[in-house]
Formats: sequence, structure tokens, C-alpha cells
Amino acid sequence: MGLFDSLKGALESEALPVAINTVLAQTQYHDLPGLVAALEKGGLGPQVQSWLGQGSNMPITEDQLKAVLGNAQVQEFARHLGLPVDQTLSMLAKYLPEIVDKASPNGVLKSAA
Repeated sequence: MGLFDSLKGALESEALPVAINTVLAQTQYHDLPGLVAALEKGGLGPQVQSWLGQGSNMPITEDQLKAVLGNAQVQEFARHLGLPVDQTLSMLAKYLPEIVDKASPNGVLKSAA
């Protein structure tokens, strides 16, 4: 089973949002709501709102993430995850919409603290 298969399985539990929050705690975003707020401020509000709301989740691209987060922050995420930068961007683009969706069953993300 590969890393992405493991992550997909973790989406069905609470494990992946907890893991993401653990990594985010070591960054300027502090937690998933902090990252989501930065994405909204960075111009990705429609995508983020689709993840929080009912219905389908709008996708996000690796380029959009890199543009909002910046190269240094993406490299920091990659370092904390122990993955190459391109794999980190790919993983975030693929799973972040679903992570946020599952972490906000009532349309509101709560801080991990």
C-alpha cells in the first residue's frame, strides 16, 4: 500500500486531519483553520467555501496552493511531512478539499486547541 492509499484510508477516520494539524502546528498557520483562512485571503475563497458547504468540493491545483502559500512555506510543509515538494503539493491538492470537508461537518472548522 502506497502513501496516497494510506492517506485515502486515513480520510475515513480522524487520523489525517490530526496529522495535518500536527504539521500545521509547526508552521505560521498553527492549525487547519489557520491554513483555510490563509487560502481564503489568498483568493481561493470560492474553493474553500465549497469544501465547508454542502455539495461537491471544488478542486484546487498545485499551482494555486504554491501561489498562495509561497515556496518557502511549501518547502517547510514538505520537510515536516518528509516528502519531496512536488509530492507534498500533489498530496495537498488532492486531499485538502476532502480533509476540510470532513473536518467541518456543520460547515465550520474548529481549532484543534
